[in-house]
Amino acid sequence: MIEREQEASGVFYDGATSQRHLVALRLNEGLEIRAGDDLLALWPLSDLRQIEGTHSTMLRNARGPELARLEITDPAFAALVAAHSANLHTEDSHTWRVITRIIFWSLAATVSIILIVVFGLPLLADRLAPLIPVWAERQIGEAADKQVRLIFGHKLCAEPQGEAALQDLVGKLERQMHLDVPVRSAVLNSKVENAFALPGGKVYVLNGLLQDAQTPDELAGVIAHELGHVAHRDGLRRIIHDGGTSYLFGLLFGDMTGSSTMIFITQGLVEASYSRDAEAAADAYSIEAMKGLGRSPKAMGELLVRIMQGRDETTLAIFASHPLTADRLAAMAKAEAPVSGDELLNEAEWNALKAICDGAGKG
Repeated sequence: MIEREQEASGVFYDGATSQRHLVALRLNEGLEIRAGDDLLALWPLSDLRQIEGTHSTMLRNARGPELARLEITDPAFAALVAAHSANLHTEDSHTWRVITRIIFWSLAATVSIILIVVFGLPLLADRLAPLIPVWAERQIGEAADKQVRLIFGHKLCAEPQGEAALQDLVGKLERQMHLDVPVRSAVLNSKVENAFALPGGKVYVLNGLLQDAQTPDELAGVIAHELGHVAHRDGLRRIIHDGGTSYLFGLLFGDMTGSSTMIFITQGLVEASYSRDAEAAADAYSIEAMKGLGRSPKAMGELLVRIMQGRDETTLAIFASHPLTADRLAAMAKAEAPVSGDELLNEAEWNALKAICDGAGKG
């Protein structure tokens, strides 16, 4: 017997679009999925299936829309659902459909070569990226994140006050731009001067770049630029561009995660050289964010110029991945506006952020 009024929150993907719905969940005779007063779906408990290999509890409906997914963020509620769902880990025809699809997409990889030749990789990436559900993009990002930590030796900086300052800074940018994708940010203890974003909303700043930044505005401009890549799904486009559809579908079905292919793709994301248009769009996003907060959009350009002065641009990671063109600098200079907003971080917070890697990191 299920007690009534067992409720929790979750994230629902209806399978028809890539839109992310924040929903209320109620466990009754079935699993009710609601947005406000609207009942979006009612999933019978006998039809619930758990998707293995995800960090949180991700469910699907065995008799529902093929791509519909439900993420339960409350562990206690997830355990309650599991206790009343006898078939949660049952293999069914869906499993065999997945196997069939893997075979199908292996054949489709050959067809994709023809598509690449006919349409060109950039056009193919632009057409496919918007069709990938957000939950799938995040799954790809989580696989890439594991490889990122391996590449950088698990040197994640973890001084609490510095972490708090970083989250505060990123949160202000995120709220200003009303970003739909939840952003997770961290600093890696590397002398390399760079920052990069992974599919699904993970943004990394390397300590070398952090130490070169002289003001919170300089760092904020770079982070806002990376948030632009997140908002425009440039990392996902990069995967399609570099590897074609066979890599993408391999990642979605899990047959390449952790393999040499995944390492190749992750290195491509870390060292990615985005197109001129993608960089210009990310710069415009950064400029809009900084002006919206009443801060100088020119600060990022000043940081990049200072890093470049007296050094070979081709040897610097940040310019290999984010080419600094005259057009980019001109756009930042043209967007200069008087500072009218509050400081993004006070002096104590900025000093704490600069010292985020001073203590022992975490894996």
